[in-house]
Amino acid sequence: CSSDTSSPLSWPATGRSPFRPTLSRFGAITHNHKLEKEDKLHDQKQPTDSELEMMKERFSKLLLGEDMSGSGKGVSTAVTVSNAITNLYVSVFGQHQRLEPLYPDKKRMWKREMTCLLSVCNYIVEFVPPSHNLQNKPSMEMMISRLRSDIDINLPALIKLDALLIEILDSFQETEFWYDEQGSMSRNSRSGSFRGAPHPQRNEDKWWLPLPCVPTGGLSEIAKKHLRQKRDSANQIHKAAMAINSSILSDMTIPQSYISSLPKSGRTSVGDTIYRYMMSTSSFSPEYLLDCVDVSSEHEALELADRIEASMYTWRQKACSNYPKSTWEIVKEQMEGDKNVVLAERAEILLLSLKQRFPELAQTTLDTSKIQYNKDVGQAILESYSRVLEGLAFNIVGWIEDVLFIDKSMNQQQDC
Repeated sequence: CSSDTSSPLSWPATGRSPFRPTLSRFGAITHNHKLEKEDKLHDQKQPTDSELEMMKERFSKLLLGEDMSGSGKGVSTAVTVSNAITNLYVSVFGQHQRLEPLYPDKKRMWKREMTCLLSVCNYIVEFVPPSHNLQNKPSMEMMISRLRSDIDINLPALIKLDALLIEILDSFQETEFWYDEQGSMSRNSRSGSFRGAPHPQRNEDKWWLPLPCVPTGGLSEIAKKHLRQKRDSANQIHKAAMAINSSILSDMTIPQSYISSLPKSGRTSVGDTIYRYMMSTSSFSPEYLLDCVDVSSEHEALELADRIEASMYTWRQKACSNYPKSTWEIVKEQMEGDKNVVLAERAEILLLSLKQRFPELAQTTLDTSKIQYNKDVGQAILESYSRVLEGLAFNIVGWIEDVLFIDKSMNQQQDC
């Protein structure tokens, strides 16, 4: 943030309030020579004590790298900013579990703090040599700076997705459905006419969420159309955020600690059953292989994803042993048909199919390692921002599905 006033770090010890005039971030004050009027404006514009304390606390944590001892054992700046975005998301959306607008103070907090955290990206630049044509002279190249390409492409898209998600929540200001914290349609009903309504049972895997309630006759066609439209929009936002997050993670450097922990044999990592199928078939079908493995839970899927990913990089490492300074794409072209190359490619296809089958799959060991040891602040901001938006979009889709499920169950019970 910039201001015409002096920095808060260099306030003079004169006993006067440092907020005269107030910092521009909280709204500039019109200067007036009359002290009484200035004081009155000052009292209206100065930030609250709670806002100041929160800003001081977060700024201190960013500088200290979350090392409250001050002994220099904190995490890197990239990890600190990534954690700050994640923690802000939890503070704002952690208790928001229903289709309704955010509280105004929460919305202001989200926009204010994200604007501050994202402002770092304005100073992450790269230098390019564009040509300038001078009059009656040959063209010449001058180095100019511009936003780094990954930030220039992805950050505006994420900001747009953020605004769309807030807009979706705001669209549920007045609804035909409501929520019952206790799961009973008779406790917090809007009218006594709903007390005798049938109570459909929801899947108990979401027992912690408030139960949506609908009128006895179900939702109107207009309400259901609105829900479906917002569900489709949130689903598209979820896919876009997931694609950006996957792209950023793939560009992150693989930490040496992960490379050192790779198994010596890819076969040992994936197991004999998967290895034999990957080796024996000429027409590889990842969907058939996943059906044979019979992954039934998200925990099993994540464990399998970790093993497949580890074996993939083990085979890549063996294939690249003769080309230590070449990229994987170059090695694939040079060693097409090599056993390790084929196995690594099939492992990559199998991992992608597994993630598509379990779209809510948590981050793998490699992903968490990349985030933990990442030193690139720009990548840290893009990754964490896309991750929290992906989670919010996924939650909104789930909340809409819950309302539609309750409405469908209500209609089925009435038909019976």
